[in-house]
Amino acid sequence: MKPPLILAIDTSCDETCAAVSYGRQILSNVISSQINIHAKYGGVVPHLAKRAHLEKIEFVVTEALKRSVLKGLKLRQQPEKNSKRTDLTGIDAVAVTVGPGLAPALEVGVNFAKNLAQKLNKPLIAVNHLEGHLLSCLANMTGTVPYIFPAIGLIVSGGHTELVLVKSIGHYQLLGQTLDDAAGEALDKLAKMLQLGYPGGPIIEELAKLGNPDAIKLPVPLQHSNDLNFSFSGLKTAAMYIIQKRNTPGVKDVHTPGVKSSEVKFVYDLCASFQQAIAKSLTTKLIFAIDHYYPASLLLGGGVLSNLYFRRQIRQSVNLPLYLPKNKKLFTDNAAMICIPAYYKFLKKDFVKDISTLDRQPNLNF
Repeated sequence: MKPPLILAIDTSCDETCAAVSYGRQILSNVISSQINIHAKYGGVVPHLAKRAHLEKIEFVVTEALKRSVLKGLKLRQQPEKNSKRTDLTGIDAVAVTVGPGLAPALEVGVNFAKNLAQKLNKPLIAVNHLEGHLLSCLANMTGTVPYIFPAIGLIVSGGHTELVLVKSIGHYQLLGQTLDDAAGEALDKLAKMLQLGYPGGPIIEELAKLGNPDAIKLPVPLQHSNDLNFSFSGLKTAAMYIIQKRNTPGVKDVHTPGVKSSEVKFVYDLCASFQQAIAKSLTTKLIFAIDHYYPASLLLGGGVLSNLYFRRQIRQSVNLPLYLPKNKKLFTDNAAMICIPAYYKFLKKDFVKDISTLDRQPNLNF
């Protein structure tokens, strides 16, 4: 049997995403970012995100289909001769993220996918966004999946920081999660307090390279809690008190190479110290999980882990095979990662039974 051709859609937060896959091979992966819309607010504004999704989703889906054809794999049922339109009838199934995420944003993708599946009379596959992050390392993996289970999965994104025991594909046990702010949220909040811009993670990663991670003492949250939960609210609060005491927000020239005033150096050092505290929290919990569950490997996913410093710290802390997305585009929110769990659900014929009743699930977890 030929691998299924799946069109996947993700509108879980502030990126409108569509992708086409042939089995685990990604033929196209289109992302329309909303960073410019939300940057001035320092975070995602739900109603603006929904409006942008509504404006972009049809174009993004069409573009994903066009690019999948250009990649060289022909749809099973070709368009009419001499026609330049993309023929959706070659798609075997439609997949969509149903949660977790922002409810207004999820609504756009879910409704579009439902209408499309019904129009084409194709099965609809409901996908957990977090499972997409967890299995993103399998995208474009050729041949059979190597022996990697049981595995410990670490998901670190803007809204989630979780440890998951992956017994096998489709069988998961949530081991620990953040009790308040996620790591990505904490990075965004630090950037906002320092008036560095949005999103905060990439900015802090770059500035941290110029700082001393041991210059400013910050707490490592739940370091000795003897469980697998995370917390980053206290770390953010500690940084806030240090910033207020220093009266540093809005430092000019912080992005200018060669400028090394004491205030600019303070920002560099705080970014480096904050980043180190998060890394210590992640690695401490990972080691604890490994010692208790004896996994064969580790799976990494989520946009925050596109940060090279975090990945380097994890590699240096554990001695297990490590599987992670093959490129940066697969770390951050995208629809290609949704194709992977959708592929395995397709093989099991795990389709939505009544498409008309499918609804968004903003608080979905494992």
